[in-house]
Amino acid sequence: MDKQIGNESILNQPKAVWAVGFACIIAFMGLGLVDPILPAIAHKLNASASDVTLLFTSYNLVMAVAMLITGVVSSRLGIKWTLLCGIIIIALFSALGGNSNGIWELVWLRGGWGLGNALFVATALSAIVSFSRSGVAKAIILYEAAIGLGISVGPLLGGELGSISWRGPFYGVAGLMVFAFFMLLLMMPGTSNNISPKAAAPTSAKKQKTSILDPFRAMKYPALLVLGITALLYNFGFFTLLAYSPFVMHLEERGLGYVFLGWGVLLALTSVFMAPKLEKKLGTIKSMCLMLTLFALTLVAMGIWTSTREVVIVAVILAGAFLGNNNTLITTAVMQAAPVERATASASYSFLRFLGGAAAPFFAGKLAEWYNPHVPFYVGGGFVLASVGFILINRRHLRHIDQSGSAH
Repeated sequence: MDKQIGNESILNQPKAVWAVGFACIIAFMGLGLVDPILPAIAHKLNASASDVTLLFTSYNLVMAVAMLITGVVSSRLGIKWTLLCGIIIIALFSALGGNSNGIWELVWLRGGWGLGNALFVATALSAIVSFSRSGVAKAIILYEAAIGLGISVGPLLGGELGSISWRGPFYGVAGLMVFAFFMLLLMMPGTSNNISPKAAAPTSAKKQKTSILDPFRAMKYPALLVLGITALLYNFGFFTLLAYSPFVMHLEERGLGYVFLGWGVLLALTSVFMAPKLEKKLGTIKSMCLMLTLFALTLVAMGIWTSTREVVIVAVILAGAFLGNNNTLITTAVMQAAPVERATASASYSFLRFLGGAAAPFFAGKLAEWYNPHVPFYVGGGFVLASVGFILINRRHLRHIDQSGSAH
């Protein structure tokens, strides 16, 4: 029966999956939407680059901590109402951000936005996997495709709205999230705790209320812990690129929007079409190591040629391909890493990876102030290479992931 489910077309999904996928696109627009307006915010609010990168730090730090409560909330409210609560919080804090008048006020409001995103993101992955008719691997591809589309469209929208006013992108996200709220309200089943037994995790014989300690307990499984620490390390490079590179390209809002559109398009395409082929040919772990190594080398190249705008632009766009592949590969691996509820595995892993995403933006800005604009890229590349080394040292804990293949 599982094999039959895995062979279902990836497009043959219930409307609830498409509703959550569309909401994911809108939610992840918020991640890349602020990229094109970071220099504009610094200029308008008289803030330094390291001050403005705190918009990513507060967002990711709150997301990391809030990931620990997502299971507790969703096991009590249900998937549908947890998603809707997350959307309401995102819309509220995004709108308030557009109305703010100081960098520190905006930093705090981005933290509130991170709380909403945590509730939404962790639950959305669980929802798509649970409601999908086509098996775990294809459901994850759908999820990553939605993320990729959101990340790619976000900078384009941010660049267009940001060329009018830096406040525009914040109001834009708020309006889109209101639209997503009504889509989910109307298209998702009333009781979204009804998870298909075929999609359930191996140990989930009965749905139980989750404890706040469950994500920490899940870390006792070495494979999940290894993947979480790997993500923490490589996210240092990911968010160095995302939060700091706009300051060295010296482009206007619309120009930055087009650069990150190219980055996001490559991220989306590779996550859907290339990652499954890489996994089939090389295996999950080898493919991850290859993509992370190439991403690290890209960051080093950005460090060498920081002053050459064309090189930085090409490197940013090219990095989208390596990150798109890796995102799908590592998310698939996390879902197979430990015999725990998938929502718990996602919360545990996301807690660790967003800690890296919280530290990187602030330190990237500070390293540029303390030393020079080249150093943040070298340090980011070093962290990504460290993630590859960490995988190789702990390879024995990940053997079962390659053996299980992508047919789950």
